[in-house]
Amino acid sequence: MRKIAIQGIRGSNHHIVANKYYGTDIALNECLSFDVLTDNLLQGHADEAVMAIENTIAGSIIPNYALIDKHNLHIAGEYYLPIHHHLMALPNQNMEAIKEVCSHPMALLQCKEFFKKYPFIKLVEDVDTSAVAKTISEQQLPGVAAIAPKIAADIFGLEVLEDEIQTMKDNETRFVILKTEAPENGIDQIDKASLRFELDHKRGSLATVLNIMSDCKLNLTKIQSLPIIETPWKYAFFVDVTFQEYQDYQKAKSVLEIMANNFKILGEYKNGRL
Repeated sequence: MRKIAIQGIRGSNHHIVANKYYGTDIALNECLSFDVLTDNLLQGHADEAVMAIENTIAGSIIPNYALIDKHNLHIAGEYYLPIHHHLMALPNQNMEAIKEVCSHPMALLQCKEFFKKYPFIKLVEDVDTSAVAKTISEQQLPGVAAIAPKIAADIFGLEVLEDEIQTMKDNETRFVILKTEAPENGIDQIDKASLRFELDHKRGSLATVLNIMSDCKLNLTKIQSLPIIETPWKYAFFVDVTFQEYQDYQKAKSVLEIMANNFKILGEYKNGRL
């Protein structure tokens, strides 16, 4: 049985993605932080890992880019999950009975408009959405609610007070599938790549790279800069590109290897949007 590391516990969005990507015949390694998830993978306790990388509302999860880069992890695939946030608590309570809502900071951020209607509710950050639901159930905490996927209410015996409380209904998170070794994806399976590189402080250096990608018929779907800790005011660029012909990507890659500094391929895989 394949061992998959996820951030969070059963009932979390990472759990949902693991089941959708691999099927249900897997062993879950539950990790309460992305650092623990990374260590779990590096130490061989898991075969692969599922990691959230960006959200349509909250944007990029910057520290996760740094974890992938620092530990030379390989992106083997991706999955886009529509996010549905539900407010849940012990049965037989109403909104007026709720004094405190605990959840992951990202979930709280994505639902902040909803809670403007309830100024008497205290919002508390926690490590994981489903972990809060589990705690409420195990400790029988009245007056405390969790924001979590509906599957968590089913698993932990809670009652959903409000459905779909996220600010934007078209809310989606992109997850990447991580391995410690580069996957053997065939050319016919590859139409997306994640790349990392650095550039000299010269006028037009980034524009030149972007023009190369355009000339080679690559579609830039993501660009993210991260500071290089050892070199103040210098940045690494993380980009995602899609392409129709692998030869176009191969041509661009050969040019970028010459032009850019510390060029690294983080992953070559199938576009999860198709």
